[in-house]
Amino acid sequence: MPLSVDAIRECLDGVIPGVMATSAADGTPNVSNISQVHYVDAAHVALSFQFFNKTRENVLANPRATVLVMHPDTAARYRLSLRYLRTETEGPLFESMKARLAGIASHTGMSGVFRLRGADVYRVLDIEAVPGATSPAPMPRCNLLAALHAFAVEVAAATDLAALFDRSLSLLASRFDIRHAMLLLHDEPGARLYTVASRGYEPSGVGSEIPVGQGVIGVAARERTPIRITHMTSDYAYGRAIRASAEQSGYAGMLETEIPLPGLAESRSQLAVPIMAGRRLAGILYVESAEDLRFGYDDEDALVAAGALIGVAMKGLAESADSHDEAPHAVAGAAVPGGTGGAAGAADATVAVRHYAADDSVFVGDDYLIKGVAGAILWKLLRDSTRAGRSEFTNRELRLDPALRLPDVTDNLEARLILLQRRLAERCPVLAIEKTGRGRFRFCVRRPVELEDVPAARGG
Repeated sequence: MPLSVDAIRECLDGVIPGVMATSAADGTPNVSNISQVHYVDAAHVALSFQFFNKTRENVLANPRATVLVMHPDTAARYRLSLRYLRTETEGPLFESMKARLAGIASHTGMSGVFRLRGADVYRVLDIEAVPGATSPAPMPRCNLLAALHAFAVEVAAATDLAALFDRSLSLLASRFDIRHAMLLLHDEPGARLYTVASRGYEPSGVGSEIPVGQGVIGVAARERTPIRITHMTSDYAYGRAIRASAEQSGYAGMLETEIPLPGLAESRSQLAVPIMAGRRLAGILYVESAEDLRFGYDDEDALVAAGALIGVAMKGLAESADSHDEAPHAVAGAAVPGGTGGAAGAADATVAVRHYAADDSVFVGDDYLIKGVAGAILWKLLRDSTRAGRSEFTNRELRLDPALRLPDVTDNLEARLILLQRRLAERCPVLAIEKTGRGRFRFCVRRPVELEDVPAARGG
């Protein structure tokens, strides 16, 4: 039976450069190496366009070409007969190839030379196996289909977002043998992604943020497409921490207002896949490894499916939360003796908590805790706890509070509460959020607190 591109995908990872033959309009042949032959679908591949050379000139004059590729493990060779269709200079395919080429270039010491100008898309007319000695293929790390089956069953059983996030990352480790992973959600109004769960890192990096369009994660989010790198490259590296200067009324100095993104110091393989909730980007599932070539096309397919399952589960949980949320007339909270929401007695040292209205950042003492939507939520809980003696709250009252300026996204509040709960557990055990039921939680203040609200500076 004729071979399809699907059958030889392992040959298209750029481990061994392909060899491309073209001919000029007068029939003069030309043979050259090609940096990347990229899988598009069962009938198409894309070749990296990097240079205005003889190969490029020939393809534009005569759109027929032949490419020889080799399996990196078995040494099996295949000859592809191609017809040139078009060149893409932006979009998901281009960005995916650009990221992959950056890794190949870094691995081969050609970072200053390998720059993608375009993704040349070809129709595959025929694939021919070239006779020759081959080696047996290595055993796979795991059965990806069985792993995905287990993933689907466990994800479908999650009863809330926190359980969904934790189960997803746990299953990546136990079923897919992926030890380092993080799950980031999309803050659409802020054009950023924030880490809500991670596994394999110390510290966890919960609350760290990445702009859409930056690095492997940000590009995957912007293009809504998987981005995979098989070799270390500085082109897509992230700064582990960003130091910000802040000078506010009543406080001046250098303040750390960014949470360092977790990650391996020597990340050699990276894969980011979008999590879609219907047509909306919900987040990114990101995995990495210290090994070269850790993630192949099959891993990419499996994690794209896993990301889709997470997105469906998130959408279902959000809709379920809406239908069972607290009624508008429900009692939102109850008074707690002492007016500190369960705080310890006055003998305990008072904790100073400072809020900056400019970006809703919250500091405990001089240590940065959280900012943005989660910071605004925490500040509301602190004020209501200290002023009204409340400890019990509902998701609905937060969602309806105009002062919080929550984005009009159904699952945003639940996700921000999970983020806040985990950030408090890691950095400020004096404060805690405990879930008490569907759409209800308890805010615990275990020591007396002194609140200071720093207003935003006027006039810019």
